[in-house]
Amino acid sequence: MRHLIATILVALLALTAAPVMAQNIDYQTWEQVAERAEALSADPQATNDALARTRARIVDWRDRLQAGQGVNGDRITTLENQIAALGPAPAEGATEDEELAARRAELSQQLSTAQAPRLAATEATSRANSIIGQIDEIIRQRQAVELTKQTPSPVLPGSWGAAAGDGLTLLGGVAEEVTGQNASPQTWAELRPRLPQVAAYLVAALLILTWGRAWITNLPTRLSSRASEYSRAVLAFVVSLGQIAIPMAGVYLGISAIQATGLPGPWTTPFLNALPTAAVILFGGIWMARALFPRQAIAYTSLQMSESRRVSAGRMVQVLALLMAVHHILTRAVLPLSGLYERGEAQVGRVPVQFTDASAGVWHLVLITMAALAMFRLGNILRRLTRDSVTQDLSYRHWIAAWAGRLTRIIAPIAVLLTAAGYVNLGNMLVWPWLFSLALVGLLILLQDFIADLFNMLQRGAEGAREGLAPLLTGFALVLASIPVFMMIWGATASELAEYWVRFRQGFSVGGVTLSPGAVLTFLIIFAIGYALTRGVQGMLRTSILPKTRLDAGGQNAAVSGLGYVGIFLAALLAITSAGIDLSSFAIVAGALSVGIGFGLQNIVSNFVSGIILLIERPVSVGDWVDAGGQQGIVKRISVRATSVETFDKTEVIVPNSDLISQPVTNWTRQNKVGRIIIPIGVSAGTDTRKVQRILTEIIEDQPLVTIDPAPVVLFRSITVDTMNFEIRAFLSDIGRGLGVTSEIYHQIVERFTQEDIRMPFTVRDTWPPRPEPEQIGDAADPAKAEALYLDPDDQPPGA
Repeated sequence: MRHLIATILVALLALTAAPVMAQNIDYQTWEQVAERAEALSADPQATNDALARTRARIVDWRDRLQAGQGVNGDRITTLENQIAALGPAPAEGATEDEELAARRAELSQQLSTAQAPRLAATEATSRANSIIGQIDEIIRQRQAVELTKQTPSPVLPGSWGAAAGDGLTLLGGVAEEVTGQNASPQTWAELRPRLPQVAAYLVAALLILTWGRAWITNLPTRLSSRASEYSRAVLAFVVSLGQIAIPMAGVYLGISAIQATGLPGPWTTPFLNALPTAAVILFGGIWMARALFPRQAIAYTSLQMSESRRVSAGRMVQVLALLMAVHHILTRAVLPLSGLYERGEAQVGRVPVQFTDASAGVWHLVLITMAALAMFRLGNILRRLTRDSVTQDLSYRHWIAAWAGRLTRIIAPIAVLLTAAGYVNLGNMLVWPWLFSLALVGLLILLQDFIADLFNMLQRGAEGAREGLAPLLTGFALVLASIPVFMMIWGATASELAEYWVRFRQGFSVGGVTLSPGAVLTFLIIFAIGYALTRGVQGMLRTSILPKTRLDAGGQNAAVSGLGYVGIFLAALLAITSAGIDLSSFAIVAGALSVGIGFGLQNIVSNFVSGIILLIERPVSVGDWVDAGGQQGIVKRISVRATSVETFDKTEVIVPNSDLISQPVTNWTRQNKVGRIIIPIGVSAGTDTRKVQRILTEIIEDQPLVTIDPAPVVLFRSITVDTMNFEIRAFLSDIGRGLGVTSEIYHQIVERFTQEDIRMPFTVRDTWPPRPEPEQIGDAADPAKAEALYLDPDDQPPGA
């Protein structure tokens, strides 16, 4: 508890002291530090260590100076508000009251005094950034020169002789320490009491590295067979991590056993120091090979390929992991010219023998050649992921892996050729960072699968749980988080990453507006809150308030939509203001956008304005039966750009809002649902027309949906050669049911006309030759009678 209280007090003191420290910046001392740093960066003889120390000191100063940019914030805001309260300053040549002018001058002087520390800190911060940038540029140039340095070619006979000589020297030194030839009697005397401890460590290490590895390798398969289907993959992944942890425990026990003997000296200690990281590389690579390319999948395979290719790819990954581990040990303990990793601590603590550039090139060439062979074969397998797939529905990971395989096949021979030509650092820079990048890509694939499996387990195997939005966003966040790791693989240092982060926090300028992560985050949070409140108020109006008013459905929808547009606009305006974004700086951008709107976006703007007009004037509302552009249906939704109309075939038609404004639209139910139907009826000539009119009037007046005012009418419309034509004209209280009413009326007309012996004209068609009567069909069995039946001369058509 006391530690917690002390921590809180220290944090409060730090927060309280920060503004005081910012105000008490010794700019004279800073000037001296900056001048010395600038002189050092201009000195071509300055060492990298001196530049790195100076850079770290400038970074510390910059942090203090950046804190100084925020001093007197409250005081400056108060003074600016006071000056604004006095009103605008008089124009040039104009005057104002003497007392008011004196007060304005006094406040302006106080404001300048309060802003002075800020301006000084801003200027000093800019200078510090410039010095840091100069030092970084110098270091990058030196690294580029070192990477492109050409050494004696490893393929020359002299280089092989030097490599053999240095190798024998190294072997002799290591052998002397391992056999204890250089050990003093005191060392042997001290070793005897520790022999049981050493033996215990060795036995434990051997058991873990043999039996323990075999046990943990088979454990995921045994446990997954007992797990449920939706938790099997998660359990197998978590347990499989023991394939790295348990062997590492054996390695640490083995190293402890060797160190407990007291025999390791300058020849073997560098190897022991490099061994833990190499073991992580080796066992991590073996784990990844089994997870990405399993011989027998526990739940599924992350990459779709045949079993033979999975086995081959897994074998190549294990070979590359072994070579990467060996390369790490040799470059840390023995070999120079290790490419991007030849810096700082990599050059400290090596064996006493100094390998020449020619000798180191030979050993690097051997390692790079073996790695290139395995890389080329692995690249051949990966590049066929998309080519040989039986389905085209492949995820993005297959395309990424296929492209990585193609690049691997290119990088492998180029690295060998560069190393053979003497560009050893460049060859190392291509091979090993690329392999670590491939390993990171494989790890991201496995972690994304694990996250998807975890969500699937939490939802107990619900359909679509693995492909949901949450696993997708989490996987995307993992990819973003891996960017610094990729940068470190390719040579970025911690100080360089910190510098990138500082620049990222400072933001970037667009059209005179500086956008920083803080400003963007503030904008997103405020806008999200405003958007959520708008949707909440819309829901309350739609479900609770508007249904109790006299507004129809269309009016309610217009009110809700209009409120949504206003709320989103206010939320965006408030978010922009809260983020400190000056909208006046977007004047030029707005001018450019107006030109674009005038040409390329005119249709979109036209539809948007038309949507606003539809919501205000409401010529069309949700639920109306409309006929627009040859499409009839019910309006379902009016959005900003278009209106959705559901036809009577239950298909949805999207009609641009501008079409509903600029083109004729028939709205059958604009004010009400009353509409007229017209039913034509024809009867045969000679029928009593009065009787027909009376029957039709009785039928139409009996319909429940036909209005009384206006009353239905039956009209005798025309007489033709074949028929006498009548029309029934009636208004329905719900025109939407017009088809059903029309169908019922026709049914009743047919029934009444049949009862009253009223005939309706029908077109009569005669066929030639005439069909035989039914009693003549039996005579058609005789061919001669059949021929006479159909081919009688009297039955031939005229002119035949």
